[in-house]
Amino acid sequence: MSDTAPPADGFTVKLARSGKEVFVPTGGSILFALLDEDLQIPFACGVGICGACWQRVVSGKPDHRDFVLSDEEREKGAVMICCAGSLTPELELDL
Repeated sequence: MSDTAPPADGFTVKLARSGKEVFVPTGGSILFALLDEDLQIPFACGVGICGACWQRVVSGKPDHRDFVLSDEEREKGAVMICCAGSLTPELELDL
């Protein structure tokens, strides 16, 4: 699988602290998939402009779609989960 194209049917978000795994279908939101699992995740705008849903990537390659993070922040593992996708089949977050 190419590391520049998102998985066709979606991807799995793994939560590093709990080991929980949540599937995010293509076009879905990491944030809302986690909220659907009754996880308490901070957020405000839900569209990648406020920065409230910032999380740290442990492994995998996010597909950044926000308007907040700098290239440096992205390289250091920051991701806005309200609007980001994944370029890999699994994206592990520090949650």
